[in-house]
Amino acid sequence: MVAWRGRVWRAVLLQTEAMKKALTDLDLNIVEMTDESATLDGGDVLFTGREFFVGLSKRTNRRGAEILADAFKDYAVSTVPVLGGLHLKSFCSMAGPGLIAIGSSEAAQKALKTMQQMSDHKYDKLTVPDDIAANCIYMNLPGKGHVLLHCTPEEFPESAKVFEKLKDHMLIPVSNAEKMKVDGALTCCSVLINKPDKV
Repeated sequence: MVAWRGRVWRAVLLQTEAMKKALTDLDLNIVEMTDESATLDGGDVLFTGREFFVGLSKRTNRRGAEILADAFKDYAVSTVPVLGGLHLKSFCSMAGPGLIAIGSSEAAQKALKTMQQMSDHKYDKLTVPDDIAANCIYMNLPGKGHVLLHCTPEEFPESAKVFEKLKDHMLIPVSNAEKMKVDGALTCCSVLINKPDKV
């Protein structure tokens, strides 16, 4: 899904066009969100493999969540108020199948409670002391198994210790220092595509 985020800057338009071209080149189905009243930021969309949670934040509104639900009718879509942080993935992401990495702030814990109440599935949780450290990237790679890109011990030593408890994951620490300067995180710079025969 190619979505808009309210105010559209030239850089965002260029990014959107580049992403559309890349997805088209991969022969993937593209759904464009054209309703100008709708906003949806990828940082507010958490796909668990079973369902979507959409953070309602400064960058995503209810109409954006409705359009996502219309595009992915086979999955439940639940909205979660984002009371702290820029967007939902500022304090949570998927750290493995059925495993949500979550920050320890009050806002993060309230969001997790909302997600647990709205879901029919019980997710395990991995609580890290630093909210932004909960933003990690999980991949299940052929020949490698569970791979997790996460914060470095230099940036968030206590959170990195929590990730080190995941003994069945290949752990790859990645610096987030430069991305944080522009309110970015690991998931902001990634698009995961499950299409191994073409990628």
